[in-house]
Amino acid sequence: MNVDQKVDSQPVSLDKFDEEGGSKRNLQGWNLKLAATVAISWSLFQLWYASPLPYILNFGKIIDVPARSLHLAFGLVLCFLVYPTLKSKRKSKISTSDFVLVFISLLVTLYIFLDYEGLVYRQGILAKIEFGSFVIPYELIIGILGIVLLLEATRRAIGIPLVAIALIFILFSIFGQSMPFLISHQGLSITRLVGYHWFGGEAIFGIPISVSVSFIFLFVLFGAILDTAGGGKYFINLAFALVGKMRGGPAKAAILASGLTGLISGSSVANTVTTGTFTIPIMKKSGLTAVKAGAIEVAASVNGQIMPPIMGAAAFVMAELLGISYFTVITHAFLPAVISYIALFYISHLESVKLNIRGLPESEIPPLGKTFLSGIHYLIPIFILVYLLL
Repeated sequence: MNVDQKVDSQPVSLDKFDEEGGSKRNLQGWNLKLAATVAISWSLFQLWYASPLPYILNFGKIIDVPARSLHLAFGLVLCFLVYPTLKSKRKSKISTSDFVLVFISLLVTLYIFLDYEGLVYRQGILAKIEFGSFVIPYELIIGILGIVLLLEATRRAIGIPLVAIALIFILFSIFGQSMPFLISHQGLSITRLVGYHWFGGEAIFGIPISVSVSFIFLFVLFGAILDTAGGGKYFINLAFALVGKMRGGPAKAAILASGLTGLISGSSVANTVTTGTFTIPIMKKSGLTAVKAGAIEVAASVNGQIMPPIMGAAAFVMAELLGISYFTVITHAFLPAVISYIALFYISHLESVKLNIRGLPESEIPPLGKTFLSGIHYLIPIFILVYLLL
C-alpha cells in the first residue's frame, strides 16, 4: 500500500507551522493573482540574472548593487502583499495601507537601481534639494524609509526578536559615546548611518543579499520546483520502503524522509510541512504520542538544513565570507549531517524499544524496487547539481 493512501484516512494539518515567524494572508481573487505575478516575476528576474543571456544578447545586464536593490524590491513588495500587519488581521484582501507600503518600497529601492552611478559619484554624500534657506535632505529621507520598511518586513515575516537585535545595534551605532568605556565609540550621525547602511554596498546591500541574489534564491527555487513536481512525496515513499518494517519503522522513516527532503530544501519549516503531513499521523498510530511524533519530525527537519547539497542560507554566506567554494562547505558538512541523522535513528530506536513499537506490516509498505524506479527522474537534477558544484 502506498504511504499516501495510508494517511488519507488520517489527515493532519500543519498549516500553522507553515509560517517562518509570520502569519500569511489567505489571499483570493485578484489579490492572489497580484501576489503570484510578483512572485513569478521575481523568479524570472533571478533566472535572467543567473543566465548567460544578458551577455549573449548584450541586453539587460544588471550587476552588483543594482541587482541587489531589485532583489530587495521584489522581497519587500511580496512581503507586504502576503503578510498582514498583525496576525489578527489575517484576511483574504490586501489592505490599502499595505499598498502604500508597497509603493514606498518600490520608490526607495528603485531609486538605488536608477541612480546608482550618481550614488557612486557622490561617494557617500547624501544629496539634498535647496529652496533658498530651506533644505530637503531627500536621500536621507529615502534611506530612513528604506531601513524602517526593511525592519517592518522582517517583523512581519520572521518576528520581533530579529528586529529587536537590529534596533539594538542601530542605537549602539548612534549613541556609542554614551556606552560603557570598553564598548564606547565616537558615535555616528543619522546621516552617516543611513548613508552607510542604505546607500553603501557593505551593509544592507552587502554580502548576505549578494549571496541571496546569486545563489540562495536559485537553490530555493530549485528545491521548491522539485518538491512541487512530486519529489517530496517520492522521498517519503522511498523512506518507508527502506526502513518502514524495522522496529519503530514510522519514526525512522520520518527521520530518513526528512533527511532526503533536506537534499532539496534549505528550509526546516518547509521540510517539516512537506514530510510531517504524512509521517506524524503514522507515528501516532504506531504508538508514539503526538508530542514525541512532532519532536522527532521537527528534529529531523531542522537537521535537514545542514544536509547537502542544498543547505540553509548561512552555508552560502559562510562560503562568501571565508572566500571558499560552496562545494568545500558542503563536503565538510556532509559527515556531521550524516552523524546527526544516525544519532536520531539511535534515539528513535531506543524509544521504540522502550514503548515496544513494531514496524509497519508488509502490506502497508510500498515495494522498494518499484518505488525507487518510479521517481528516479527526481534524482537526476540532484546529481546534475552536485556535478556542477564540483
